[in-house]
Amino acid sequence: MKLKYIIPILIILSVLSVFIGVVPLNPSDLFSLSEQQIQIIWISRVPRLLSIMMAGFGLSICGLIMQQLSRNKFVSPTTAGTMDSARFGILIAMMLFGSATPMQRMLVAFIFSLVGTFIFMKVLDKIKFRDPVFIPLVGLMFGSIINSITTFFAYQNDLIQDMASWLQGNFALILQGRYEMLYMSIPLVIFAYVFANRFTIAGLGEDFSKNLGLNYRLVVNVGLTMVALITSVVLLTVGMIPFLGLIVPNLVSIYHGDHLKNSLPHTALLGATFLLACDILGRVIIFPYEIAIGVVVGVIGSFIFLYLVMRRNVYE
Repeated sequence: MKLKYIIPILIILSVLSVFIGVVPLNPSDLFSLSEQQIQIIWISRVPRLLSIMMAGFGLSICGLIMQQLSRNKFVSPTTAGTMDSARFGILIAMMLFGSATPMQRMLVAFIFSLVGTFIFMKVLDKIKFRDPVFIPLVGLMFGSIINSITTFFAYQNDLIQDMASWLQGNFALILQGRYEMLYMSIPLVIFAYVFANRFTIAGLGEDFSKNLGLNYRLVVNVGLTMVALITSVVLLTVGMIPFLGLIVPNLVSIYHGDHLKNSLPHTALLGATFLLACDILGRVIIFPYEIAIGVVVGVIGSFIFLYLVMRRNVYE
């Protein structure tokens, strides 16, 4: 799917998103908005739309960078323990600081997600059996271990209900003043585009990169730091959104190839479009109630993931 198709779809879904909700709002109302309708649009609907788009941009780019650096199409923040590590960091922040501020939580979550991602990459270097499907299974097991540790400490400190709120992504609670931290992902996405050629070279391997004069370790560290920071911000603001960083880069690579700099805009826009479509589906399927975005993306993403695995097996 080319940009000339993705952008109009994204615009249409964005307009629909503003008008879908429990409080009725029609396009004709725009010419005679009441005070309540103005507040709903600017305090709830627009912040929700912006947070969906920024989360879609950020997590999709995170998956693309991780897949490039690990040279594995099935690696993402979901399958490398990055999100689970960030969640563990949020728990530690709550234990250490009590009523921790969002910035304190983000800083601790960032440190933990970064450490967790580096551990996974080190494990990846030691694995001799480099089957593309085997690697994410290792990451899922690693994430499960971290998740078990998180649950244990949460029970020990009576924080299990608080941690449950970080388990599933949910845009229903996004309001003005509660999503602005996501703006941190925008300069990181721009930086990823500027750095894209270096990520591409690093994805060819350490020896090849050094022969071309590239500081391989620096580029990898920069990439993983960006991934950890974006993942932490999204998790802290929205919650866990599975599979997004895994399936979107793979779908883009099917029709656009693996040139990272060229595919990065497609990946970002398709990620936002996919996440927005899932959010709208979650809002209308049992209207006026709402299904959490983590559930919708998890169900649809799991089917797409199975398709990608089977498609790979067909062409082997």
